[in-house]
Formats: sequence, structure tokens, C-alpha cells
Amino acid sequence: MMDKNILDKFRLNGKRALVTGCTRGIGLGMAEALSQAGADIVGASRSLKAGSDVEKLVKSSGRDFKGYACDFSDRNALYEFIEKVKTDFEKIDILVNNAGTIKRKKAEEFPDEYWDEVIEVNLNAQFILAREFGKDMIKRGSGKIIFTASLLAFFGGITVPAYAASKGGIGQLTKALSNEWSKYGVNVNAIAPGYIATDNTKALREDTVRNQGIMNRIPFGRWGTPEDLKGAVVFLASSASDYVCGTILIVDGGWTGR
Repeated sequence: MMDKNILDKFRLNGKRALVTGCTRGIGLGMAEALSQAGADIVGASRSLKAGSDVEKLVKSSGRDFKGYACDFSDRNALYEFIEKVKTDFEKIDILVNNAGTIKRKKAEEFPDEYWDEVIEVNLNAQFILAREFGKDMIKRGSGKIIFTASLLAFFGGITVPAYAASKGGIGQLTKALSNEWSKYGVNVNAIAPGYIATDNTKALREDTVRNQGIMNRIPFGRWGTPEDLKGAVVFLASSASDYVCGTILIVDGGWTGR
């Protein structure tokens, strides 16, 4: 029996993907890419409203979109959101854990409330989402979970101690869940974007010295854009990556190779 055409393995027709943090930047690009590959999209963001850009982009691809507003720093709101999604949809085939936040301050001045919010959104909420939708994937014997990690899963960064700690945790969580769930047909992987031009990196791009230092280290010669991550998310969401487990896929224009 012949395997299906390789390009067919990248198609997501008949699949439903939940994408958190989908209203802008990386998450918006990922939701658009998955819909273009054939997936219907469930989107979630703290600021998501009807008629959003992500809804328009998904529907322009001919796919269904259902949006939810959720504050991922609020544990009760998170569980209510999960319950709503499970009530509204029979299954989620693909979970893209992308929602995140960042707070900048010198470590010796970094307040408890900054630390708590970043860890809650970037790590705690992502574990809970993976656990609650992952258990359903285990029962079905299939599913794809994709975390948005960061280069700070490998490096410490400057003035972002909570962000670095959370993304380091995401890297290890990806491996830990993969170790347990791969045998059930659930692929758990992460994408580590390099320096991507989004709202989260605005401060860096406006810092002349830091920006030049970053540019000097990127062999590709420019900051990345959300467009640069679309191929990676479709690959990890599709059957083309069925034997890829516990991997942190770096998309950074060559930065880590310098």
C-alpha cells in the first residue's frame, strides 16, 4: 500500500485547532496558517471580540471560527473557558498553547505581582490547558499539542527573569508530556521563535544598542515576522510530523548558531 502524497500529509482538513493568544503577532499568524491548511479554528485571547482580525482571516480561508475571551492569569476564568470549549465542541484535535505575557524590570527590582502574573499565564495556564485537552486526546489515541517557547528556553535574557523562567519551564514541560503521551499517539512539541517583530519585542527594537546587537548576530540579516513561523506550526500540527516528539523547533534566522 502506497503512502499518501507528502503534501497531503500537511493538510488539516476535518481538524479543529484551539489557538490561544490569537489576536495579534505570532498567534494571529498561526491561526491563519492552520486555517489555510484546512483546520477550523477555536480562538482565545483576553481581548478577543466579535469581528476580530483573526475571525476575518480564518473565514476568508473558508474555515469556521469560534472565539472566546479569557484572561489566562485568572485560574477560575481558565477553567470556565475550558468547560465552555468542551461543551461547544466534541473534540479539539490540535492545541496551540501560544498565549503569553512579558514584564521587564531589573531582577533585583522585579516585584512579586510581575512574577506571579507571568508564571501564571506563560506556564501554569499552559500546563492546565495541555492536561485538560491532552487527557481527551489520550482517550482518542491522537492529538497534537504545540507550545510557543522562546530562545529564552535556552538563554537567560536581560531584565525578564519571570519570562525566562516560564519559557525554560515550557521547554521542559514539552519533553515531560511527550515522554508520557507519545505512546498514546499524542505529539507534544514546541516552537522557539527567535527575535520576532511583535508587540512583545517593541522595547528591544526601540533600544538602539540592543537592536543593533541582535541584528549583528542574526545570519539571515533581519528580525523575524509571524509569517516565518507559519510553516513550522502547520508541520507540527499535521501528520507529516507524526514521528516528531518532544522537540523544540527553533525558528530564529540562525541566531543560536552564532
